[in-house]
Amino acid sequence: MGLWDKIKGEFIDIIEWLDASSDTMVHRFERHENEIKNGAKLTVRESQVAVFINEGQLADVFKPGMYTLTTENLPILSTLKGWKYGFNSPFKAEVYFVNTKQFTDLKWGTPNPIMLRDAEFGPIRIRAFGNYSMRVVDAAKFIREVVGTDGNFTSDKITDQLKNLVVTRFTDAVGESKIPVLDMAANYNEFSKFVETQLKPEFQEYGIDLTKLLVSNISLPPNVEEALDKRSTLGIMGGIGQYTQVQTADAILAAANNPSSGGMAGAGMGMGMGMSMGSTMMGAMNQAQQPQQQQGAGAPPPLVQFFLVLNGQQAGPFDMNGLKQHVAGGQLTPETLVWKNGLANWIPASQVVELASLFQTPPPIAPPVPPVG
Repeated sequence: MGLWDKIKGEFIDIIEWLDASSDTMVHRFERHENEIKNGAKLTVRESQVAVFINEGQLADVFKPGMYTLTTENLPILSTLKGWKYGFNSPFKAEVYFVNTKQFTDLKWGTPNPIMLRDAEFGPIRIRAFGNYSMRVVDAAKFIREVVGTDGNFTSDKITDQLKNLVVTRFTDAVGESKIPVLDMAANYNEFSKFVETQLKPEFQEYGIDLTKLLVSNISLPPNVEEALDKRSTLGIMGGIGQYTQVQTADAILAAANNPSSGGMAGAGMGMGMGMSMGSTMMGAMNQAQQPQQQQGAGAPPPLVQFFLVLNGQQAGPFDMNGLKQHVAGGQLTPETLVWKNGLANWIPASQVVELASLFQTPPPIAPPVPPVG
């Protein structure tokens, strides 16, 4: 080998890119003045594509493999450069390596709640979250449409735009489906497939393939979730009556553990608060049931029953006969706290009109009348 051949061999470049990151989609191979020597070695690894650009024009694209750059494997660049009989001197060109691996677990979510009209709840807001995967399938189009001259293009530079597409198509899918909110959890797969099908053509406009899209969560506002939890609790406990008793017991326990509540009066107020919630709900149910009760002609009026606070505990319910027995036994006095359906709080028995007659003092026995004549 002559001296010139030896020196010439030292000028042969090796063009390659080893990706040390997990989010780089496009990397520009940096050269001093972008000069590439004749016979340079180009190494394109699996999940890569190399794109040559000459003076702003996209030229040749190389798939995975090892190449010795000549006019034979640079046909477009040879035409642009005017190489009719081969080239021997260095030339200037930009080389972009495009990462074609799958970029997975990319997050998407609704930045603002989606307004819907639900058949059961009426107007309601929901949020949705999920993830998707993508990869570049047309490197030339991706560089033309998205990357431009960016020498280090990462996935986060395009995910905002893609997330907006996902949210828009998901919102359309949910609005058109007319699926009740409580049934949406059973349709995550259907939503995912529908949105993925709608989005694939739009991703392809950027040279990207949407490989997977998933809806992982659809949630309601916190106040609506709290109301649903209460409804579920009511159903599990077997109805409004049991719910009221539990609420009352919780109120008594809280009052008993709070020294500042004022002892018995605090317990009474606590029970009143617990019972008032139940009375409101029971009132609503009673109004709904009134048409059914009125179907029978001459139906008797509803029985009025009272609850009492006896020895610091709730007792009852008692009808008027039961109350009379407690008055006779001395357990029910005018100061005893009582409650019935319709009262907002526990109040002394003397303040209840229906019970006033129980505490009236009977008139003294009339003296005997002397006989006439």
